[in-house]
Amino acid sequence: MKRVAVDGSMSEPMDYASAGVDIDLEGSAVASLIGALTTSVRPPGTPGAPVDLPGGFGGLIEFGENLLALATDGVGSKLQIATSLKQWGGVGIDCMAMNVNDLLCVGAEPIAFVDYVAVPKPDPAVHAALGASLAEACRQARVTLAGGETASLPGIVTELDLSGTALGWLPKGEAITGEHLAEGDVLIGLPSSGIHSNGYSLVRRIVEHSGADYTQPAPFEATHPHRDVVQWQEGVPTLGEVVLNPTRIYCDPVVDLLQAARGDASFDIAAIHGICHITGGGLSNLLRLHPTLGWNIDTPLPVLPEFVWLQQTGGVENREMYRTFNMGMGMVLAVESEAAPAVLAWLQDRMTGVAMVGHVTDEGHGVKHAVEGVEFSHY
Repeated sequence: MKRVAVDGSMSEPMDYASAGVDIDLEGSAVASLIGALTTSVRPPGTPGAPVDLPGGFGGLIEFGENLLALATDGVGSKLQIATSLKQWGGVGIDCMAMNVNDLLCVGAEPIAFVDYVAVPKPDPAVHAALGASLAEACRQARVTLAGGETASLPGIVTELDLSGTALGWLPKGEAITGEHLAEGDVLIGLPSSGIHSNGYSLVRRIVEHSGADYTQPAPFEATHPHRDVVQWQEGVPTLGEVVLNPTRIYCDPVVDLLQAARGDASFDIAAIHGICHITGGGLSNLLRLHPTLGWNIDTPLPVLPEFVWLQQTGGVENREMYRTFNMGMGMVLAVESEAAPAVLAWLQDRMTGVAMVGHVTDEGHGVKHAVEGVEFSHY
């Protein structure tokens, strides 16, 4: 067990793998799964036929003159903190965000969602809280909750689990795949609302070993100009309130941006070459968008205070932080350099904290960051 120093920090560095999540192993497992899958039984050109999509942020299928996009994901171990504190008000938003944000990355507008709730035993109060949270999530994402499933699985699950699937659409021929990325494309960063819904195995381990109390005021500056903490009680935000702050849903403004680019805006949809949701794997997610080009982040968005506290308290190395967490930037758009000023101005009118953070390079397939030691050569 790691020893805790007098100041509350860890005497030895902590990482995601030691908390039980090995990103490299997960990548290998997913590759094995994909390698074992067979091709679709739907003939090309018919509804439901697959559309090749590098990067894997969402799946595309044919549907007449349009394409349908699908994404599925869950809340993860953030639910364990929510359950321990009996605060489920944000988890429906987390579930929605992890799905619809992926759909945005292929240029799709989310339109519908279905949820899956698994519990050891039904609890009307918990289900009511989940329903209210999902209703708010639908409002923020502008989607229809088209159905869902609640399963009571004693002996299989020991506590609440929540996941879902989102459906989106886009005009055929307008998918954003990253294939048109080019050297000199400008990277525009959209700020996160907090930790979002990744890295919580490490978060829980750091909090546990530090001795911090989720119900007490956060041991760092909990306010930030680019996000609001959703509070359950009056006074200074607690550590639990900050840690459970819901994942930002980027439908507003990204859906409106895509619609403007397909309409009468001063920039065209073709100028948006790539969109990346910074989730598990952190900045290495950028490498999914192109097989050879690189990413240089030389003016990153500000790091949120909770990440600073987690890193200092857990003694986590820089590279590990940027591979596990979003570090304050939840989404990145890669835009043709000529159109970048107009796209940036459009976004800044609708969201605070949006800024140019770097550019695409042809200096090899990798991510380079302004912070020393933060480089990635594979996802």
